[in-house]
Amino acid sequence: MFLATVCMYFCEMCSRIAISNSMFLHPNHNIEPHAPLLKQPESGQALYKIISGQYFLDMLKRNYLYFRRVDTYQDNTDGEQLLLDKASNEKATFAKDQSFSLAKYYDTSRARTYACCFSLSNSDYIWNEYGNGGKDAVCLVFDFDKLRTMLNQTIGQSALMCGDNQCHQIFSINYGIVEYADRNGLQLNGERFPNPIQYTYIKGRKYENEAELRISLSTLGMGNFALSNSEIIQFPTSLQVDFNFKRAFVEGAIKEILYATGCDQNFPGTISQGMEKLGFLARCSTT
Repeated sequence: MFLATVCMYFCEMCSRIAISNSMFLHPNHNIEPHAPLLKQPESGQALYKIISGQYFLDMLKRNYLYFRRVDTYQDNTDGEQLLLDKASNEKATFAKDQSFSLAKYYDTSRARTYACCFSLSNSDYIWNEYGNGGKDAVCLVFDFDKLRTMLNQTIGQSALMCGDNQCHQIFSINYGIVEYADRNGLQLNGERFPNPIQYTYIKGRKYENEAELRISLSTLGMGNFALSNSEIIQFPTSLQVDFNFKRAFVEGAIKEILYATGCDQNFPGTISQGMEKLGFLARCSTT
């Protein structure tokens, strides 16, 4: 029987957080708490994720999805508060700490937010930008509804492990279609201050060909998270979320694997052999 409970491990000797199975249950207030603020895809929407062959086989071997901290992307405005919002955000402070501005709160939230990115379209753009033109990359085709069900089961019943220390789970998961806008001309705090998650789902218009669906993991952007020994937890640049790929193939969360027509001649065979060694049989086709 599949056990959808996880632990998050903050590893002292590595630059990521790993998530794997455990027996610690957590209430479901971590599941899509900001869904009403985000644009959701239609039921049955297909999602496309380009991954290099090397990383794909590693993900299968170690059963994880990769999430990156949004303030470390090549797009240095990813998840950042908007330019027209910043002045007002800097003036607004918290009643119990006048030195802590809302702008600082948004910056801290951004540095504690992670994303796993997909596209709503199987386009030449995503193959060229993220798959080296398809020469040595695969495209995983996901069913959004089934993927969301799997991840919600995982995150909804989880614990945070820092070394040998079991802590409360601090991350919430959200899903949404990214909005592309003129970041220098858009303002969100005209009538009320936005939730930090809203900045996570706004990108500049030059990225609109990505047609991105984003899954985010985020936590509170104020104060610190500390262990019982008072050691402050640091947030690394990436984390790994436990993901049962065999279950995903069987239940249809992953519908198929696509190769580009211009891929290297031996590449599909290399991937197939690698998958067979790991006990996988998957549906593959050329796009």
